[in-house]
Amino acid sequence: MSDILALAADNLLSPIVLCFALGLGAALARSDLSIPEAAAKAMSIYLLFAIGFKGGVSVADHGIDARLAFSLLAGVVLSALLPLVAFALLRSLVGMDRLNAAAVAAHYGSISIVTFVAASSVLESRGIAFEGYMVAVAAAMEAPAILSALWLITRGSGNDGKGMEPGLWREILLNGSIVLLVGSFVIGWVTGPEGLDEISSFIVAPFKGVLCLFLLDMGLVAGRGMQKGRGVLGLRAVGFAVTMPVLGSFAGLITALILGLSPGGATLLMVLSASASYIAVPAAMRVALPEANPSIYLTLSLGVTFPFNLTLGIPLYVALAQTLTGG
Repeated sequence: MSDILALAADNLLSPIVLCFALGLGAALARSDLSIPEAAAKAMSIYLLFAIGFKGGVSVADHGIDARLAFSLLAGVVLSALLPLVAFALLRSLVGMDRLNAAAVAAHYGSISIVTFVAASSVLESRGIAFEGYMVAVAAAMEAPAILSALWLITRGSGNDGKGMEPGLWREILLNGSIVLLVGSFVIGWVTGPEGLDEISSFIVAPFKGVLCLFLLDMGLVAGRGMQKGRGVLGLRAVGFAVTMPVLGSFAGLITALILGLSPGGATLLMVLSASASYIAVPAAMRVALPEANPSIYLTLSLGVTFPFNLTLGIPLYVALAQTLTGG
């Protein structure tokens, strides 16, 4: 427990978390501080490209094996099943209606790539190695949760999926974050360490600085979302947004132990299973479930779960993974 608290304290005092706290505090204080949308988009593109490229280089260095294939399959299964757990909790304990419960559940089966990047940064700063192909696992976990949420809705309405919007598949498969992450992963895989050497000054040295500014913007977005959702959400919904990441992380940990992942790889699978999407899934929900309330699913995923994972969750996941994998 002392190790977890020490790691949590270190993480809370890191520039990454403090930048998020600055944005959150500024938004709650109703400051006019803002990051231009174009700049925020550029930083998002940079982070996705950098993490994908470095992951591809790691796979080129490591090679493809059965563990990679099983890890991808495990990620897809986790992404498909976790929304079912989230949906059951939202319906039984929170009392949320079926439509909004399904929309929220989709967020908790998919992943937050920014939480993944932050966890990767923490591992690198502590010298904890992890499997580079976890980037591919992250990409594979984006879409299955959305399909599970749609299944929950069609199962309840009895239309056997006939009401799905025709543009949904395109929204899922060609989502910009997925395309960029997978594409940069492939480029890094093809070019290998030599390719990384060519552009290392661009994607290695500036990475943490850009991440700090991006999390400043995320803090602003989260704080303003919390203000909007204040009258919509109750304590039980907020409790769900803290409890579900812990449950998801245990599912990820058990899976990592079965797969035999390293302590770093186990941590990242826990983070992926514990995080909640606030980029890809909201975009898909606007197409698939336009009647669902964005103030509910965005506030829970971005305003509650994201800060929890960033401040307390990641240190907990690192400590548990190291303890139980013998790292």
